[in-house]
Amino acid sequence: MTESTVAFSDADVREAFPVVDPGAKPLGARILVQMRLAKKKLSSGIYLPPETRDTERAQNPVGKVVAIGPLAFKKRDSMEPWPEGSWCEVGDFLRVPKWTGDRWTVRIGDTEDEVEFMIMNDHEVIAKVTGNPLEVKAFV
Repeated sequence: MTESTVAFSDADVREAFPVVDPGAKPLGARILVQMRLAKKKLSSGIYLPPETRDTERAQNPVGKVVAIGPLAFKKRDSMEPWPEGSWCEVGDFLRVPKWTGDRWTVRIGDTEDEVEFMIMNDHEVIAKVTGNPLEVKAFV
């Protein structure tokens, strides 16, 4: 199976995943993931109320790998790389489970907007997003 190459705007991705210092780095076999920021307004220009943005953020299944711990994707007894290799690399977009990891938020500069980060175990990665990370939706 080959990964599809889907074109999407770098500006849109930068808006959804702004550069913010998470204030932490993963240790051991853990992965640091930045969750996708909820939209402030629709393409039509209508601003979304805070309640809608909170719901979107809570149901957000996509994150971007920011850092990988030194023991991730290695056999715990021998520290040899897993036979199938690393499941993801820094910069990859992942589909992450809703109820996993340790989560926290960091403010974006002087704004009221916050970015959510999470640290999860390497074996909890469920999928790498090969298409547009901005179009993945959760179903509730």
